[in-house]
Amino acid sequence: MTIEALVNLTAGTLQNTPSIQSVEGATVFPSKVEHGDIFFSNDAEEIEMALKNGAYAIIYEGDEIKNSDPEVAWIKVPSIEAAAFKLLRYAVLEKEAEFVYLSERENTLLKMILLQKNSIAFISDEWKKAFEQILNAPQKLFVSTNKELLKLINPSASQIQSDVPGYPISDTLFKSTFKVDGFVYQDRELAPFHLDSLLRVAAFCKKHDLPYSIERLRYTKHFMPVFIDGTLKTSHASKSDKVVIFTDNLEDIEKAREYLKYNGTWVKSIVLTPPKTKIENLTRPYWFETEEEVREILKNTHFNYAFIYTLDRSILNQIKEEYSLF
Repeated sequence: MTIEALVNLTAGTLQNTPSIQSVEGATVFPSKVEHGDIFFSNDAEEIEMALKNGAYAIIYEGDEIKNSDPEVAWIKVPSIEAAAFKLLRYAVLEKEAEFVYLSERENTLLKMILLQKNSIAFISDEWKKAFEQILNAPQKLFVSTNKELLKLINPSASQIQSDVPGYPISDTLFKSTFKVDGFVYQDRELAPFHLDSLLRVAAFCKKHDLPYSIERLRYTKHFMPVFIDGTLKTSHASKSDKVVIFTDNLEDIEKAREYLKYNGTWVKSIVLTPPKTKIENLTRPYWFETEEEVREILKNTHFNYAFIYTLDRSILNQIKEEYSLF
């Protein structure tokens, strides 16, 4: 790429008249700079290292950076990140890559059931890592849970749709029996309101010829039930009428409570959240600030189901991979 094309592509301003006329690769990490590369940074020490490694062009922002080598191109831009992704979009067009947005749950399920991952790249949320990954990855299929980052990379990124035949057969809050693409899966570790996400992921795998197995399905960090006894130690479901459900999102708490209400379940449920967290149709959640407060609430409050938001199962004394229908 010529220096003139680089300046136009990044919407930058060339600050000198360099002797070099063109550049090769690009990077945001000084240790990865090779002879002829573009380097994006606003750090003087990183820029010095990049120049020693053979950078031909420095793209930076602000007035603090001094043009220390007149032989290379110094290009000032309003935003390093925006300039990097303008260059990346150009590279993506040549690569004919496809970008797909996934929800956090879809992303987790996809990683779980995939049998091979060499044909797909999961984009990092950190923009510098994402830049390097997309620029250098051999894959042409990229997925991300970060909508804002995807807009910078590819504004036309798609969302996955469900076109794999499937439907529920029976379920409890913790296990589901369902049919997907002609196969019946019985008593799988899947909350019933996660089935739609699984169907979309299965459709995505089929569309892109990604081998997968629903046999690999397990509970996720988004909805993790653990049966306990009065001392907060894990127990078999047949010996306990208490279960703690750890979740990292409020939507699953709301859907689980709707499920219990709709199915007329007799259980007593409570919800534990950090202070001032609002749950739809719930006026009196138990607010906590420490893990010890959570343990005290669980020990001293009558419940059958306890939904805990933002914490994980490590707060309990002992955990076993032991789940069953309730």
